[in-house]
Amino acid sequence: MRTSTHRFGQTLLALAIAAACATAHAQDVSLPQSWVAVGAGWVSGDSKDRARFGMFNGMREHDFYGLLDFEYLNRNADSGRWTSITGRDLGLDTREATFITRKLGDWKVFGGYSEIERFDPRTINTGMLGAGTTTPTVVLLPSPGTGQELNLKLERKAVFLGGDVWITPNLQFETAFKNEDKTGARQFGRGFACSATWVAAGSCTSSTTQWALLFLPEPVDSTIRQFDAKLNWSTDRMLVTAGYYGSFYDNSNGNLTPTVPGTLTNPLGIPQTLDPGLRATLSLPMALWPDNQAHQFYVSGNYRFAPGTTATFKYAYTHATQNDDFLGMGLTGAPAGRSNLGGEINTTLAQVGLTTRPTKALSLLANVRYEDKENKTPIALYNIEGTDRFTNDSPSPKKLNGKLEASYQLPMGYRGTLGADYEHIDHGDFIETASVAGLSGIRQKTEETGWRAELRRNLSETLSGWVWYGESRRKGDSPWLKPLALPLTGVIEANPDAGCVAPPAPAISPCIFNRTAIFPFIFEDRKRNRAKAMANWTPLDKLSVQLFVDHWRDSYQGPTEHGLRDASMSMYSLDVDYAINPAWKLTAYVSRGDSTVHAGHSTGYDAELRDTADSFGVGLKGTLSERLRVGADVTYLNDRLKYLQALDPLASAVNIAFLAASGGLPDVTYKLLRLQLMGQYDLDARSSVRLDLVHHRTFFNEWTYQYNGIPFAFSDNTTLYSLEHQNVTFVGVRYIFKWQ
Repeated sequence: MRTSTHRFGQTLLALAIAAACATAHAQDVSLPQSWVAVGAGWVSGDSKDRARFGMFNGMREHDFYGLLDFEYLNRNADSGRWTSITGRDLGLDTREATFITRKLGDWKVFGGYSEIERFDPRTINTGMLGAGTTTPTVVLLPSPGTGQELNLKLERKAVFLGGDVWITPNLQFETAFKNEDKTGARQFGRGFACSATWVAAGSCTSSTTQWALLFLPEPVDSTIRQFDAKLNWSTDRMLVTAGYYGSFYDNSNGNLTPTVPGTLTNPLGIPQTLDPGLRATLSLPMALWPDNQAHQFYVSGNYRFAPGTTATFKYAYTHATQNDDFLGMGLTGAPAGRSNLGGEINTTLAQVGLTTRPTKALSLLANVRYEDKENKTPIALYNIEGTDRFTNDSPSPKKLNGKLEASYQLPMGYRGTLGADYEHIDHGDFIETASVAGLSGIRQKTEETGWRAELRRNLSETLSGWVWYGESRRKGDSPWLKPLALPLTGVIEANPDAGCVAPPAPAISPCIFNRTAIFPFIFEDRKRNRAKAMANWTPLDKLSVQLFVDHWRDSYQGPTEHGLRDASMSMYSLDVDYAINPAWKLTAYVSRGDSTVHAGHSTGYDAELRDTADSFGVGLKGTLSERLRVGADVTYLNDRLKYLQALDPLASAVNIAFLAASGGLPDVTYKLLRLQLMGQYDLDARSSVRLDLVHHRTFFNEWTYQYNGIPFAFSDNTTLYSLEHQNVTFVGVRYIFKWQ
């Protein structure tokens, strides 16, 4: 659903580009043209009406916007010198400018600047002081909706520069640098409950019923710098690239420390005095993303042994560290002897492949890939639950992938392909002083094997297509490991054959089976089936039709009756292009996506989550006269997520009554209707006027933050909400001038 909103934002950003492209079609495209488009745009409604429409396109806050786009081209065929300077959306907060200058076959220099904003689609009503800073003050409102309104946003500003040069006819050097600053605030929060564990530990007094949930926006002020440099060396048979890539993340904010009042509301919205321990816990600093960096050195390439045989290879070594100082981040209470995490992961990646064509009809492919992540982060007692202390974990996973494939040209125009795939994952040894209490079991190693087959054919001059089917099975390559409950740490090897009768104390049962347990699905056995098909039909030069179908299903099995049982997805799409006549073209599509997940929760209910997304679109563009071109597009999307709930056969009478009374969770629905109209009139050979109209209608209801118009209230009566129905109209007018 969010993707559709983002795509529409991109559509609006591309209006100026489309203006230039449409103009170019009417001119002599054999010569490059420079152009400039100047205009103004108006958007209806207010910031609440534009909450989803204006998430990414820079049109959330104001009614009127300047529209300025240009492209300058200077290409000299005699000298081989090409230069282009481009500006997009210069009147918006999504502006972008780039330049490229080059001498063909010799050197190139490029650079640019870009901005993008991301507005949170929900409006916050809060009494908080200093929202979006590292030291906000929580203020209890008299009732929900009586505070001030706040709209969060993130802003990215990036500068990039790079180039390449041919040192010799066989040796090329390339380099690029990018600096991106991100500022603003985004949704974040904290919650805590005075459970019996924390009462026993003395963190809370005698109350085990008090809890609080606070909305605390995360302050964002960070910089990412990326640097890439490489050498490319080529001969008649070999191409080799050797290079360095560096990534550097710097966060100006080390922690978020709120000031919490002594009174907040309980789950019924009634003010109550906070337990001193609960208030103290809610006021503790929360660590934000620490500074880190990574350095990668790599070499890759290919070698052609013969005209039909080529080998590919790659080796990369990455050294990543995270050693931001705890005190520098404003964090205290670190383990003895540790001033920073000392995080270090060294990753080695090696890959080799071979493709060959021993005969005209037969093609073969083989590929092996190995990845080893060596985690050298020191172990220390960072964690506490009640009075129980345990360390961090530092797994060093290893992954081996292999692929074999053969493709053969069969009689009657068929071409068949058979393939086999293999994957082995070693998640690494588990640290005995660490804890995964709360999980039912883990595995150190898993192995997956699969096969696939594809058949292609041109059935006629107008009809072609292919079908594909694949199947894979994942299973454990090591025994289940059962986590020990705190205060014990570590794991023991589970033995499903030992039975589930509790042994005499103080022995620990090795039984792993638990009827209502939740096991991480990445460790469970899995069977995957997938089938795909595509057909292309071109009965006429002016008509083409494409049909695509894709379906997959995963089935999971572990030592439990609950957890993730299966997941599936089906996708169907039909695309049509029709040239009505030389002046008019019609395009249309229709698609349906249907995904389902079956899972059982440890508390004793079963859920079927089904998401269906239906969409269609129709576009028409053409020429009304020698000077006037028009276009129209209509897009519709209906996405519905259903939460079908049922109870476990052994569910309690209380749960049965509750589900019967509440009816379970309601559906989440998102609908989008978008209409775009365009008209462009050529005043003369160099200038045009373009008019764009976009009408954008959305409906979105969901129960996580609001339902039936009632927003969710945090413990300080802060609420998040957005209009369910949002209607926006955009009108833009541009004057376009071209020259050569």
